[in-house]
Amino acid sequence: MKLNIAVQMDPIARINIRGDSTFAMLLEAQKRGHTISYYTPDKLSLRGQEVVAPVQPLTVRDEEGNHFTLGEAKRTNLESFDAILLRQDPPFDLAYITTTHLLERIHPKTLVVNDPASVRNAPEKVFVMEFSDLMPPTLISRDVDEINAFRAEHGDVVMKPLYGHGGSAVFRVVQKDMNFGSLHDMFSTIFREPWVIQRFLPEVKSGDKRIMLVDGAFAGAVNRVPAENDLRSNMVRGGAAKATDLSPREREICERLGPSLRARGLLLVGIDVIDGHLTEINVTSPTGIRAIARLGGPDVAAMVWDAIEQKRT
Repeated sequence: MKLNIAVQMDPIARINIRGDSTFAMLLEAQKRGHTISYYTPDKLSLRGQEVVAPVQPLTVRDEEGNHFTLGEAKRTNLESFDAILLRQDPPFDLAYITTTHLLERIHPKTLVVNDPASVRNAPEKVFVMEFSDLMPPTLISRDVDEINAFRAEHGDVVMKPLYGHGGSAVFRVVQKDMNFGSLHDMFSTIFREPWVIQRFLPEVKSGDKRIMLVDGAFAGAVNRVPAENDLRSNMVRGGAAKATDLSPREREICERLGPSLRARGLLLVGIDVIDGHLTEINVTSPTGIRAIARLGGPDVAAMVWDAIEQKRT
C-alpha cells in the first residue's frame, strides 16, 4: 500500500537526526514507498471548512548536514492526504492547542497520528494522573500551603512546570530547602499554570526508562541515565542511553495503559518509568525511536507504519 503522507513538524533544517524520532518515521515511510510532504505548524490555516497548508514534497537521507530536500510549496487541502503525522515538539501552549482544533476537523477521514483531540485532552503530566496508583505521590498545584503540606509529608520532592518539556526547569527541593521560597516566587512569575510536585525518587540515578508503545502495545525501551551531578536524564540534557529490558512491573504498567491509549487514538506514546513508578505519558512528540534502534532494540518506526497502514486498509 502506497500512502500520501504529510508531516506537521518543527523546521526540518534544525533537527538532530541522530536522535529525532520523527526523522526515523520519515525514513521508514520513504523506504516503504509512501509519498511524503512537509509543512510547519505556523503554516496551518482554516478557510471556511477547509484546513489548508502550503506543503512541500520531502525527500530524506540519513546523512548529517545533508538530510533532506524540499520541493516547491503548494497550497493543499489537508483532507487530500491519507495520514498526517502531528509531530511538532512542545511547548504545549495555545498555539499547539489551536493546531489540534484545526486538525480535528479532518480526522479521521485523514488519519492524524496522534488523534488531535486526544493530544489536546491528554497533556502528559495531567493524563498520567488517571493512573496515580502506578505513580510516586504527586501533586498538581500552585498553592503554597498545599505544596508545603505535601513536602512535609513526603520530604524531598521534584518540582517542574506542568507544561514543560525536555527536562527544562526541573528542580529537586530538599525537605528544609532555603531556596524554596525563591523558587516558588520564580515559578509564580514565569508560569501561570499549576506545577507538578512529585516525591523525589533517589533511584533516578540508575536511570529513567523511556518505554515506547505503539497502538497500546509495548514496542521498545531505552534507559536514560543522568549525567553526573544532574537530576535530569533527558538525552538532550546529557543523559546517556543504555540498552534495557522490561521488568514485570513495567510490563504491568504497559498492560494497564494499553486499552486507554488505544481508545483515545494515541498510536505512538512514550512513557517514563523510574524504579517501577510511572511519571509521565508523552503523547505530543515522543522520542526514543532512534536510540532504541541504535542499541539493537526493535524497529519502532516500522511498527508505527505497520499500524498506520493497517488503519488505512
